[in-house]
Amino acid sequence: MHAFVMKELQAKHPTMRRELREKIIIAAGELFAKDGIRSVTMDDIAASFGISKRTLYELFSDKEALLIDCIRMEMELEEAYMREQAAQSYNVLEILLKRYQRSIERFHATSKKFFDDIQKYPRAYEQLRKGNNRTTEDAVNFFKEGVRQGYFREDVNFPIVSALLRSQMDILMESDICKTYPFLEVYESIMFTFIRGISTLKGAEELERFIRKYRVANH
Repeated sequence: MHAFVMKELQAKHPTMRRELREKIIIAAGELFAKDGIRSVTMDDIAASFGISKRTLYELFSDKEALLIDCIRMEMELEEAYMREQAAQSYNVLEILLKRYQRSIERFHATSKKFFDDIQKYPRAYEQLRKGNNRTTEDAVNFFKEGVRQGYFREDVNFPIVSALLRSQMDILMESDICKTYPFLEVYESIMFTFIRGISTLKGAEELERFIRKYRVANH
């Protein structure tokens, strides 16, 4: 049987359909991040998996639906990563800095075109923003644990500073500042300034040790 026909038949089987759908989400997410969203067509994705465009549209109603699933999967991976780190370490600041390191690695693999393009897909953009906002309560509890551990200041209103941080990230995605400065440099300035501002002397010293190692590793 022709390989193309075989793949079309496999795509109809429920288990294989789920597996194919997940593989497409992973591959499409990498392509969107690397090449930008608009430059990757549904034809490109269908061809890369050896399936018809019709089969692809049976799995995803349109390109934006696929993009939303890519964002959702990335958020699920982020949550799983944080749970894994929390299971391995009791140090709240260490967990926060590892998350920052992971974000940097992700941004290194993401072109500026992705952030320019996503604003043209309003449902996907809203999904991205909602994902950033939904962890507010968890974040506040996380920072309060950091206070108990002596890394963060106890006189900080964490719901307010968490909201301000989210607003800064929204501005980063929407503004033209990255036309003047590299995206990673802007993101780094936001995050390091934020962590310094809420840290005790103990937390600030650990942050500076991290930054020194980070600079050596990335320059």
